[in-house]
Amino acid sequence: MSNGAFVHLCIDMQEMFKQPTPWHVPWMAQVADTVVEVAERLSDKTIFTRFIPPRRPDEIWGMWRSYYEKWPMMTGEHLEPELLDLVPELRRLVPPARIFDKATYSPWFDGSLDWMLKGERVSNLVVTGGETDVCVLAAVLGAVDLGYHVVVLSDAVCSGADETHDASLEVLGERLSVQVEICRTEAFLSSL
Repeated sequence: MSNGAFVHLCIDMQEMFKQPTPWHVPWMAQVADTVVEVAERLSDKTIFTRFIPPRRPDEIWGMWRSYYEKWPMMTGEHLEPELLDLVPELRRLVPPARIFDKATYSPWFDGSLDWMLKGERVSNLVVTGGETDVCVLAAVLGAVDLGYHVVVLSDAVCSGADETHDASLEVLGERLSVQVEICRTEAFLSSL
């Protein structure tokens, strides 16, 4: 990791992806213990993102409206509120860990996360969570665009699709190798 302060950015480890909803990510269970290990070790440096759908499809703009017209059961008016929560193993770490809610795949959309991190002089991000090929990918690409150095813990990210998970890690590690490191959790934690 390059010099400078770092934050552990844990992406969308929420009940709605753990439970048997239409957005269930079965592989989340396989990385959960590793994500918890990182978050426990770095609780004062951890920010958990939560993907928060709109109440109804007509409350959101553009293609997001079409997206939620396809998934109306995952909007606020149909979704049980507790499904938006972090999984209990991570929820108990708040505080000192923090929560950052977002309405899109990327946590960078409105600029507030970047503003907060730059105010804390953070220049490095350690990324865990799900899904590797959607919200994790959006978080990493946005971080790269904003100038952060990113470490993705390959055994602490998950997806619902093995092929695109693997392809995402390959693209990030090979095409963006100056800005993104892919490593295993044990190697990262032992380097601290």
